[in-house]
Amino acid sequence: MKPPGTADDLQSRMAKLLATLLPYQRAWVQDKSRFLCGVWARQTGKSFGTGATIALDMVATPKTTWMIAAPSERQSLESLGKVKDWIRALRVQFAEETVSLRDVEDKAGAITLGNGSRCIAVPGKPDTVRGMSANIWLDEFAFFEQPDATWRAILPSITNPLRGGEKRFIITSTPNGRGGAGKRFYDIVTSEPRTNMRWSVHTVTLRNAIADGLPVDYNALAEAMDDPIAEAQELNCEFLDSTQTLLPYDLIALAESFDATESCEPSVFSPAGGRDLRVGIDFGRTNDPTVCWTLERIGDVLHTREVLVLRDIDSPAQEAILRTRIAAARRVCFDYTGPGIGLGDYLVKQFGAYKPEAHEFGKLELCTFTAKFKREIFPKLRKAFVAPTRLRIPVSQAIREDLHAMEQIIHNGEYTYAAPHTKDGHSDRCTALALALRAAEGAANIMHATPIHRPPQRGWSARLSTRKSSRNALLSQFTQFNP
Repeated sequence: MKPPGTADDLQSRMAKLLATLLPYQRAWVQDKSRFLCGVWARQTGKSFGTGATIALDMVATPKTTWMIAAPSERQSLESLGKVKDWIRALRVQFAEETVSLRDVEDKAGAITLGNGSRCIAVPGKPDTVRGMSANIWLDEFAFFEQPDATWRAILPSITNPLRGGEKRFIITSTPNGRGGAGKRFYDIVTSEPRTNMRWSVHTVTLRNAIADGLPVDYNALAEAMDDPIAEAQELNCEFLDSTQTLLPYDLIALAESFDATESCEPSVFSPAGGRDLRVGIDFGRTNDPTVCWTLERIGDVLHTREVLVLRDIDSPAQEAILRTRIAAARRVCFDYTGPGIGLGDYLVKQFGAYKPEAHEFGKLELCTFTAKFKREIFPKLRKAFVAPTRLRIPVSQAIREDLHAMEQIIHNGEYTYAAPHTKDGHSDRCTALALALRAAEGAANIMHATPIHRPPQRGWSARLSTRKSSRNALLSQFTQFNP
């Protein structure tokens, strides 16, 4: 047994601790490249592994200095905590441990070892990293508020060997797209930083980590996340080409009107009302609400009459509520995905299926949300808001924020539509409105007979003219009531 406190004893402890790491973590810690970049999925131990790298270097190299920067002070201090945990595991006594309580911009946590090595944690902002001569760890770099400005502020101290010798530069993050705040990180990962740096890049997806022994259930985590954008980026380490808002606030404002309503009198859904109602239903059962959006066509304008939101209501009770709306509508588009499949099958037996391709012209169209279907309905939704808009929606913050949350996502040249999942759902109102607009398609082409004044006719000519007039009147009525 090695005497405690000796170099051999310390090396023995290091070897034992490294042996507890999973293969991908061990490969990361043992990579001594000067420029080290990690594209790590959530829940894979990114901060834990990098904390080990820094702790081992601080213990083995006296008077070395490390600086940790993350998007916020809280995240920086949490990353510093991983370094502390590793140093404690190595049984190294801290010479000093301080936490500054000065102004927010200057707040920092720091630890100093008896051998003179130290590590400080600061918020990832240009002013807090500028001029610091140290080894650097930028954690969650793709989510910095000012990644380019922070990069420019920190680069001189890293690349200048006269300022404290050659230093290491570690960057870790989950992807945040190929553009915007995530562009600098994407360029580094793809070896396009426009510098002479040569990065050693480690990519660890959640599936990779599980294959190496990480005890995590991928499907359970993905299901709990219930967000295709987050799953692609945070679990599969995919860099999305771009993400943009489908409906900016200024576009939404064009359709907002106090003439539109979120709720209405039951008489609106009276069969004897003779209203031209079009309904879109985004069905939810447990994680998300059901939203039933009702439009009424008046002339060539679609007015919102009701935006019904149903939460935590069982399917039979929902069916009873929705049946009234469906019965009063001329056409309904129903979300036939997930929990909506069973109820959709039941409703279509009552109201008939709308399948023109199969020569079925009932009331209910069952809509399966494939990527192709999303590319059909959401561009048309945006077009409906473009001036001069013939759509009227309620003036409501909840509706406005729901519509604004829907995003167009481009990945590998393909595009789709999705919204971040929140406690209120994931743009369920937006989806219901897109379905209601689909239900209203083709309804504007209403023909009206225009009288033509002719001189009086007699005999066979008069009788023939009368028959033509009758026929034209019938055609006009057919077109009017069968848009």
